Amino acid sequence: HVQLVESGGGSVQTGGSLRLSCVASGDTIGRYCMGWFRQIPDKEREGVAGIESDGSTSYADSVKGRFAISQDDAKTSLYLQMNELTPEDTAMYFCAADDRPLCYTRTPDEYRYSGQGTQVTVS
Repeated sequence: HVQLVESGGGSVQTGGSLRLSCVASGDTIGRYCMGWFRQIPDKEREGVAGIESDGSTSYADSVKGRFAISQDDAKTSLYLQMNELTPEDTAMYFCAADDRPLCYTRTPDEYRYSGQGTQVTVS
């Protein structure tokens, strides 16, 4: 199955931007549903953004208009461009993938595979 490694997290001030990257290996992600979710300690995961194999995207209401999910043409990497960051965006961000049938009916926090996460802190 696919292995996922995230990078790009860090500390930024309110209003700043970050771009998260996720490199996939072990399988091509073209057939997977891909996405990002975030988690704060002692709170449930929150699906942030998803992209399906046909390129269609979806976003949580809390990030619409500020975040953008994309893939590279080779379908080996996933990105999350985050703009206008606020302290409420502070969390560990995880890249996620799912190859099960009807994966598009799930949200990224429910996906089958995820990476180790990258911390985003907004102050």
